[in-house]
Amino acid sequence: MKELIEKINSEFAAFNTDAALQSENGNKAAGTRARKSTLSLEKLLKEFRKTSLEESKK
Repeated sequence: MKELIEKINSEFAAFNTDAALQSENGNKAAGTRARKSTLSLEKLLKEFRKTSLEESKK
């Protein structure tokens, strides 16, 4: 579970950096990377939800 949380945090940090670059500087490549990060975050958050539910049932 800790590994998953670390992955989520690192992916969010990457998203935050790229989203800021896009919004502040108009960097189109950073926008592409930010959108890709959101897809990865979606998968990781779904996995977290599943894992969290399993842990709460114990």
